[in-house]
Amino acid sequence: MTAQSIRRDAERSALGTIRYGLSLTPEFRKGLAGTLLLAVVATIGKIIVPIAVQQVIDTGLKTGVPDLPYITTAVSICAAAVVLTALAAYLMNVRLYKATESSLASLRVRGFRHVHDLSVLTQNSERRGALVSRVTNDIDQISNFMQWGGLMIIVSLGQVIVATVLMVVYSWQLTLLVWACFVPLMIALPRFQRLLSRAYTIVRERTGDMLAAVSESVVGAAVIRAYASERRTAERIDKAVNANRSAQIRAQTIVGFVFPLTEIVAALAIAGIVLLGVQLGLSGGISQGELVAFLFLVTLFISPLQTATEVLNEAQNAVAGWRRILGVIDTPPDVRDPGESGVDLPRGPISVAFEEVGFSYPGGAPVLHDITVEIPPRTRLAVVGETGSGKTTFAKLLTRLMDPVGGRVTVDGHDLRDVRFSCLRERIVMVPQDGFLFDGTLADNVRYGKPSATDAEIELAMTELGLADWVEGLPAGLATPVGQRGESLSAGERQLVALARAYLADPDLLLLDEATSAVDPATEVRLARALEGVTRGRTAVSIAHRLSTAENADEVLVFDAGRLVQRGPHAQLVAEPGVYADLHASWVSAART
Repeated sequence: MTAQSIRRDAERSALGTIRYGLSLTPEFRKGLAGTLLLAVVATIGKIIVPIAVQQVIDTGLKTGVPDLPYITTAVSICAAAVVLTALAAYLMNVRLYKATESSLASLRVRGFRHVHDLSVLTQNSERRGALVSRVTNDIDQISNFMQWGGLMIIVSLGQVIVATVLMVVYSWQLTLLVWACFVPLMIALPRFQRLLSRAYTIVRERTGDMLAAVSESVVGAAVIRAYASERRTAERIDKAVNANRSAQIRAQTIVGFVFPLTEIVAALAIAGIVLLGVQLGLSGGISQGELVAFLFLVTLFISPLQTATEVLNEAQNAVAGWRRILGVIDTPPDVRDPGESGVDLPRGPISVAFEEVGFSYPGGAPVLHDITVEIPPRTRLAVVGETGSGKTTFAKLLTRLMDPVGGRVTVDGHDLRDVRFSCLRERIVMVPQDGFLFDGTLADNVRYGKPSATDAEIELAMTELGLADWVEGLPAGLATPVGQRGESLSAGERQLVALARAYLADPDLLLLDEATSAVDPATEVRLARALEGVTRGRTAVSIAHRLSTAENADEVLVFDAGRLVQRGPHAQLVAEPGVYADLHASWVSAART
């Protein structure tokens, strides 16, 4: 069966979803035959006790005088079988747990990696908390089912089959009675399964919404306090929690309706067996031992059906989680790494060209129109424009965080889509606006640009950037913890670390997305001197937010409403009436106030 047909099955049914999920986790299927064999042994062992009871009653007590040697032998054989059954069950559990954890670890890793393969545009369309929920909480639900519910399904199915076979041996009439009682319930279960499937899909969605709301409130705690919006935030979280609670209650209500039905049917079946069994016994159709053993077997037959609702509960929760994680994995990355077939470019100064490039977000109007421009090697370029003019989109296309919908972007004459990511990310480095830092030390975050860098190399980089005195003023120097998202540092300090990280990476093209916008004037002067050395000998593109950035550039690109309306040196553009002259005037006016 092809992956496409399996995927269609996943859209149609819970079974298809499980089949598709298992097709992505070959670790679970490895050694499955041995696990099933152990399950058969564990299941068959459960019928030893009813057989032993029947033999003791019908043979050991047949003459009215207990045959102690016979009874002792029967009990000993029964005890040995029970020990063997317990050992088989233990080994089955261990094998199943190992296979499950290995397969789901693989699925989790695949999910995380695929999230990183998705473009920034795709990631931004999903809330972070909901995306994290899919590869954490949803997979945990699958794990719970595979380790418990999956085990119960294997054992229970075998238990029902074995119990039925032995019941037929003892009395086919009583066996028909048992099946007549439970067949209607078995027919009804698929209907409840579909109801539960829909209910638990909603549960997983509401859980993702709840985690997203909580995650955003934790990350945005400072903003929430600054605007005194604790009450509104609490109301939003309460709403998400209550929606999750309501979804859980609706699902559990369905489960709660099914479970009593199983109890009622079981009680009716046992009552019918006692009545019909006594009549058969009086006519010689069944012995006392066989009737007692049959009641034991009915218990073995009923117990899987009684737990079926709970298994169904876990199964639907797991299927809903599976659908969500498979939904992530099935999302095709719209920015693909060409891989082995891609181009590796030699190190050296980069030339860039935009050839009639256009871009629009899905379902939106174009935000870039026919951009054609060449950036020669070693050029220091400033990109300016009003907010929403398209300059940040230009930067994302240059670094291939997104692909154009029309035209192409080339690097050294090669279409950017043909350059391997491993090469592209080494040659082109972007310093984003937020200067994101990871939870660790300052040195750890700087070393992110070059994992092999020594402390001595990091110290040298900080010295060359003119940041040595700043580092020395920190509590623990390079070993200073920056906290989650770098919150132990100021916004300007985070930008300093981000610049040092990019400098240590030694790219051939450095793109600064308003990287000095959060830096105080004194630090900006220091960075200006350092950036002179950083950009020397390499192509540098700066999304300019400050006057000094545009004035120091070799050339300025001016964007307005998604179009490249002016280009040239600062001195030339400021002397011409137009967008740049107006921007420059506003910068000068702001600097004087």
